[in-house]
Amino acid sequence: MLKFCLEVLCVLNIHVVDENQIVLSEAADFDLAETFNCGQCFRWNPSGDNEFVGVAFDCVVNILKKKNKIVLTGESMAKNFDTVWQNYFDLGTNYSKVKAGLSSLDATLSLACKYAPGIRILQQDPWEALCSFIISQNNNIPRIKGIIERLCRCFGREVEPGFFSFPKITTIAKLDKDDLSPIKCGFRDAYILDAAQKVASGEVDFAKIARMPLDSARKELMKIKGVGPKVAECTLLYGFHRLEAFPIDVWMRRALDTFFPGKDISYFGRHAGIAQQYIFHYSRMNPGLVK
Repeated sequence: MLKFCLEVLCVLNIHVVDENQIVLSEAADFDLAETFNCGQCFRWNPSGDNEFVGVAFDCVVNILKKKNKIVLTGESMAKNFDTVWQNYFDLGTNYSKVKAGLSSLDATLSLACKYAPGIRILQQDPWEALCSFIISQNNNIPRIKGIIERLCRCFGREVEPGFFSFPKITTIAKLDKDDLSPIKCGFRDAYILDAAQKVASGEVDFAKIARMPLDSARKELMKIKGVGPKVAECTLLYGFHRLEAFPIDVWMRRALDTFFPGKDISYFGRHAGIAQQYIFHYSRMNPGLVK
């Protein structure tokens, strides 16, 4: 197996407009629609031409792409960019080099990388990622987004008019099924409550999970009722930024069997999670290719 080891740190050209707005020049490999609509997040919505608005880390953020520049607007954006938003948008990773390395492994993977080259893996809050992917089980994206929006409106904090933060773990841990009935999440209510209670009590420790080997971290998350391998893997990839995590559902299994027969996840190396996004998007947009 051909392996690659690349320096993937990316140097950013940042212009501070004011305390609430910054502009990133030469923001390559970042397509807003590809990133926000690929199924990894559920709280970003279009607000204009190549423009999205979303809530993350208790802040409303507007993001606009003009040619090869990214304009980020939100409260204290300049102050919090290094500690929050650079990580959230994974702006320190050079995706061009990551794609070059993945493309060198396989011709089909090279095609997948070129099909949606602007996808980036967001580094979301672990609790929000866990809760969101519990809600995602046997569900579709419009309904997932609706449940999450109702959850935030009922139990989050209104950070700006009409925009609500994701509810705190301690808030949800104190609730019961009747409290959750307004969000209309069905059987998932018991899973959400169990997740909140286990995390709030420390039985499932996010700080330890962040440091654990991937297999151990997966098993730790699967202590939660209703969390199987896929939800655990999604939480690790999108909430803990464990880029070696590789979520597999029925569709992804078919894609792997079609395009990479006999290969296991180790084939994709330390950026397997990024490869998964390219493969998933490529196969879903070209269903006739998948057996």
